[in-house]
Amino acid sequence: MRSTTLLTTLALTGLLPLTTQAAQDASDELRLVAPPWPGVTVKSEILAQLAEPLGYRVEALEVSSTVGYQTLQSGDSDAFLAGWLPSQQQSFDAAMEAGSIVDLGNNVTGARMGFAVPGYVYEAGVTNAEQLADPEIRERFGAEIYSIESGSTVSDHLHEAVEANTYGLNQWNLRESSTPGMLAEVDAAKRDQRWILFYGWTPHWMAPAYDMEILDDPASVFGENNGQSDVRTIVARAYHAANPNMIRLLDQYELSAAEQSEFIRDFGLEEGELETVARDWLLANPERIESFLEGVTTREGKPGLAAVRASLE
Repeated sequence: MRSTTLLTTLALTGLLPLTTQAAQDASDELRLVAPPWPGVTVKSEILAQLAEPLGYRVEALEVSSTVGYQTLQSGDSDAFLAGWLPSQQQSFDAAMEAGSIVDLGNNVTGARMGFAVPGYVYEAGVTNAEQLADPEIRERFGAEIYSIESGSTVSDHLHEAVEANTYGLNQWNLRESSTPGMLAEVDAAKRDQRWILFYGWTPHWMAPAYDMEILDDPASVFGENNGQSDVRTIVARAYHAANPNMIRLLDQYELSAAEQSEFIRDFGLEEGELETVARDWLLANPERIESFLEGVTTREGKPGLAAVRASLE
């Protein structure tokens, strides 16, 4: 407040022009942590296509989330658009306790994970994980749960639930494989309209492709609030302090799970070219560009929205 008052006084006395350009960020570079996940890959490319017309160079660092947190702390990266909580809670808490990162908040609304079924199973009446204890329902599913890699956080959650006999799961077989392997099983079941229970999450292309529904989870096997997740935008503290214009863009860059699931499908399932998928999404969502760029300028202080619109022509 004192600095604002001083600037106003200087302007009124003629020692400073009444209109000034926005303060230039210290860096013209943005290094994004980008694990090889379709969602963050496309999301990072969309951000790059917003930032580059503003005068920034964007680099995507393809490292795991665990390594990503380390690079944020060491100064080897600047931001991370996929801070999934609570699944990355340990790494996140360690970096926060060290005082090396700033959390800008959730950038995906509606993110969730849990026991999932195709839409036709949900419509048949299976909507709550408590129903998995029913012998007739268990038999209809073949008493099998499909999930991703053994040793993952998700796998740990499921093994704990089986050991505790939550929802009668000690009567089920846990089938773990790679994500593509699991989804191949879901795809085959959908073609035959067979019942299948699997680990699902959104945003992901599986949501629109299988009309996927996530079951209510009153025992919180996959976390509180029925497996609701946050996908945080995390920034290295030094970068946050020195680059207010880019931080404004990062802070305003927010998507819905449905939006992200659609472009994940275009890239990950339909195998579209990354740059084209990102550009097509921007061209189809001009109102979203306006919300992302509100109050954001180029590095020279010119209107940011006009620069990005010109780049898309």
